[in-house]
Amino acid sequence: MHYDALETRSPEIREAALLAALPAQVAHAQSHAPAFAEILNGVDAQAITSRAALAALPVTRKYELLERQQASRKAAGSVFGGFSAIKTGAAMTRIFASPGTIYEPEGTARDYWRMARAIHAAGFRAGELIHNSFSYHFVPAGSMMETGAHALGCTVFPGGTGQTEQQVQAMAELQPAGYIGTPSFLKIIVEKAVEMGVVLPSVKKAMFGGEAFPPSLRDWFLSHGIDGYQCYATADLGLIAYETQAREGLVLDEGVLVEIVRPGTGTPVPEGEVGELVVTSFNPAYPLIRFGTGDLSAILPGACPTGRTNTRIKGWMGRADQTTKVRGMFVHPGQVAQVAARFAEITKARLVVSGEMANDVMTLHVEASATPEGLAERVAEAIRDVTKLRGTVQLVAQGSLPNDGKVIEDARSYK
Repeated sequence: MHYDALETRSPEIREAALLAALPAQVAHAQSHAPAFAEILNGVDAQAITSRAALAALPVTRKYELLERQQASRKAAGSVFGGFSAIKTGAAMTRIFASPGTIYEPEGTARDYWRMARAIHAAGFRAGELIHNSFSYHFVPAGSMMETGAHALGCTVFPGGTGQTEQQVQAMAELQPAGYIGTPSFLKIIVEKAVEMGVVLPSVKKAMFGGEAFPPSLRDWFLSHGIDGYQCYATADLGLIAYETQAREGLVLDEGVLVEIVRPGTGTPVPEGEVGELVVTSFNPAYPLIRFGTGDLSAILPGACPTGRTNTRIKGWMGRADQTTKVRGMFVHPGQVAQVAARFAEITKARLVVSGEMANDVMTLHVEASATPEGLAERVAEAIRDVTKLRGTVQLVAQGSLPNDGKVIEDARSYK
């Protein structure tokens, strides 16, 4: 059932191994990735031996990576913005381009994106043929899945996207054991096969990514004899988490250290609270330290019933970047965090923007451990100081704010 022994080791042994590897990876990033030499300037890598020490380091978010890449291109420097620890040549097999444009290097390591673990959890085994319908051009998705399948010992048909009738024909003639790609495209292929009067009896399993995979769609595939599972991966980090036969959340990959932080900050949230996924990768070619994915999720309690002992997350729960424009000015989650940080009494805050367009109203809903006289007025002054906009404050009961990761809620009417 399990890909390797790493999946069933005790949580204590896993945590100790991750923390033991942290100092060397931080030092490696400082020495070989110029961007992190700057971002982590003055940091003693050998002191980063705990989650608390890691949490003190700055979070580098995707938009910051993009900005550094764009700046370095204008200066005729590295297209990777100083984040890559390898250069073109024998150490770099491919360069990919994700929307932005953000460039990602692919190194030479076997299963560079660490996808074999997720493909195995979806039921694929060595010797099988996989129909891979992720894109093979520009973005790394096709290569991510192909290299993982090869590491697992599978053969791959590079179907790519589009050409639905040809996809159906290839599946009917090649008889693959299953499909890898987006769920929506497989649904289109299955429906086209029905329309063409072609049966696809060999396609019994699938691993999906790139889109939401709700239970309704899972059940639709099951009704057509296809058992589908999802994974969560990004072009920057590779595999982050994957679904198992238990279908109870997603199990974290063994090659990353994941934190969940309050959006707009680098502060870890209590277990179970929704926040932004921040990932530290142990990839030596692209050593991302505290990389903010911009995606929301939460830790699930307990272990996976399949015997895998790594932490589970709920899966993708939305985007953490809730920046919104109020009265012509941008307000972002980091500013809400700045306001809250000025008051020891505030335990949680949520900015609600209401009203109609051109008549915006900002109300900061605040949970506080104590409510000394004048707290609301002082918080309102802080809102104006930080955002340069007027806002009101509403003190609410402890635990009453929703656990959905939202720091800014846009409740305006756009009619």
